[in-house]
Amino acid sequence: MQPQHAARVLAAGAALAALTLLSACSSDVRHRANEALASPAPVKPPNKGRVVDGLPGMPPVLDPSDVYAADRPNRLSPVVKGFPSRVYVPNTNSNTVSVIDPATYKVVETVPVGTQPQHVVPSWDLKTLWVNNDRGNSLTPIDPRTGKTGKPVSVHDPYNLYFTPDGKYAVVMASLDRELVFRDAHTMKRVKTVPVSCSGVNHADFSLDGRYFIVSCEFSGEILKVDTAMMKVVAQEKLPFQGAMPQDVKVSPDGRRFYIADMVANGLWILNGDTFAKPTFLATGKGAHGLYVSRDSRVMYISNRGEGTISLFDFAQNRLATKWHLPGGGSPDMGGVSADGKVLWLSGRYNSEVYALDTRTGTLLARIAVGSGPHGLAVYPQPGRYSLGHTGVFR
Repeated sequence: MQPQHAARVLAAGAALAALTLLSACSSDVRHRANEALASPAPVKPPNKGRVVDGLPGMPPVLDPSDVYAADRPNRLSPVVKGFPSRVYVPNTNSNTVSVIDPATYKVVETVPVGTQPQHVVPSWDLKTLWVNNDRGNSLTPIDPRTGKTGKPVSVHDPYNLYFTPDGKYAVVMASLDRELVFRDAHTMKRVKTVPVSCSGVNHADFSLDGRYFIVSCEFSGEILKVDTAMMKVVAQEKLPFQGAMPQDVKVSPDGRRFYIADMVANGLWILNGDTFAKPTFLATGKGAHGLYVSRDSRVMYISNRGEGTISLFDFAQNRLATKWHLPGGGSPDMGGVSADGKVLWLSGRYNSEVYALDTRTGTLLARIAVGSGPHGLAVYPQPGRYSLGHTGVFR
C-alpha cells in the first residue's frame, strides 16, 4: 500500500525562504554546493562561549557547538588502535554476521549468531561489539581485536541497544516487550525496567548535555523524551501524520535539534528536544530510514530505503543539498561512515547486499553480496572517545 505524502509543517516565513532558495538553485549551483559540502575544511564553531552542564560522570563536551567534534577523520581512541578495520553485517533472516574487509570489499568471514540479529553495537568503552539477537533473546559479544565471538548473554527482546553517556548503563530497546530496560553496561544485569505506552521502541539519540534522550516508536508513530538520570519517560507525543513510522534519530551538531527519519511519511521530522514542541517535517524520499553524520559535521546522509537513494542534508543551510541514486536501485538501510570519512556503508535490507559509496561524489564503489535481510551494520573501528550505541553513535 502506498503511504500518503506528509504535509509539511512549516512557518510562513520558512516556506517563503525555501521557495526563494529553490528558484535560485540551478544545476550548476547545486553541483558547486555539493563540492563545497564534500570539502574537508573544518566548520567554524559559532558558540565557543556556550557552557554545557553535562550529565554527572559523562566525559566533558569537547566543543559545545559540535556534538561530533571527537569524530574527525581517523581520530581513533587509543583503545581501538590496532583493531582491524571491518564492516560487521547482521543478517536477520540468516542468523549470521557477515564480516567485510573494506580494503578489498570482500566477505572474509560469516559468523553464526542467535536468532534474528538486528544490529551490531559498539560498547560504551569501545572494547566489545554486541550483536542484538532479538528473537534469540541474547547478545553475542564479538572481540573486535580478534573477530572471535564470546558466550552469548541472556537479554530479552534486544531489538536495539544504547549506552548512557556516563557509561553506567546499557539501554535495551525491547520493542515487542514495550519496555526500555536499563542494564549494567558491562554485565548486562537488569537494573530498571521502564514500561512504555507506545509501540515499537527502536532508535534514539542523546542531547548535547546527555541529560535526556529522544526515542522513536515505529509502530504507534510516537516519540518519547526520557530523563537519563531518572530513567523515566518525561514526555510523549504522537507525530502529526496518519500512519507515521519513525525510525533512526540523530541530534544536530549544535545539539539544538533532533532529526527523526520516517519511512511512511517519507522524510524527516525536525524536533526541538528541549521544548519537545510539535515537530516540523522535511520530505527526503520514499522509506527514509537511516541517518549518518559526515566526519566534518557538515552533512547528514539519509538512506531512503523505499526508492534506492541517499539524500544529503546540509546542517548550516538547513536544507537538502542533493540526492544520490543507487545504480540499478536497491534498499539502503542502516550503516555508518568509514574512519577516514571517505566511504558511506549501508546495508541493502531487501537485496541481500551491502553498498559502499564515495562520500564526495555518491559513486557506488562496491555492491557486496551478504546473507538474507542485512540490517544494522557497524563500521568498526570509528573515531570517538566513547559509544552511545546503535550501529555506532560516537562522542
